[in-house]
Amino acid sequence: MTDFELARRNMVESQIRPSDVTDRRIIRAMLSLPREVFVPASIKEMAYMDREIELSSGGPSGATERYLMAPMPFARLVQLASVRAGDIVLDIGCGTGYSTAVLASLAESVVGLESDKNLSDRANALLSELNIDNAAIVNGKLELGHASESPYDVILINGSVTRIPDEIKAQLRDEGRLVAIVCNTLASQAVIYRRHGAKVSHYPAFDANAEPIPSFDASPVFEF
Repeated sequence: MTDFELARRNMVESQIRPSDVTDRRIIRAMLSLPREVFVPASIKEMAYMDREIELSSGGPSGATERYLMAPMPFARLVQLASVRAGDIVLDIGCGTGYSTAVLASLAESVVGLESDKNLSDRANALLSELNIDNAAIVNGKLELGHASESPYDVILINGSVTRIPDEIKAQLRDEGRLVAIVCNTLASQAVIYRRHGAKVSHYPAFDANAEPIPSFDASPVFEF
């Protein structure tokens, strides 16, 4: 039988702390949250490994594959976002809600967005079971964000993308931050975007990899 509490401590000591994650709030959250309940029961022993975990294989329903990000790049991405206690956060591609639960320990409130209805239902149930009452999961298209609750102080995208749609950038509050792993032909990097009035600047922060979110890959339409 796996000692999940020990596995949790080992994850933090061997993956999180050595990766320049110094925000004690993130470390406390990842030490306390039972990551194993957020993965399929058949593979919960793998929950604390340094790898991504498949949450949904897609299949005949038309849903796309969805993954729980590996602990280290996820923790670094959250730290990059500099989440504050009064922030309103949008967590895009939240899967079964682990990322939403971590963010809820840092922010005032969190909206988790998931396109797979089975995963979003599971996420809401887990948040309820864990008595996390400052977060809720909504079902919708990831590439559109969730405009009805915007503007957000922080937007986090779980998974790699080739571009950030303008619809999502528009949901940032002034001085808000968006963090994502962006892939192009040259590199795969964690990038932070910041809104300054009508403009959004961005810069790469560190090299990182994650499974892609296919719905973000549609080519933008140009009008002439």
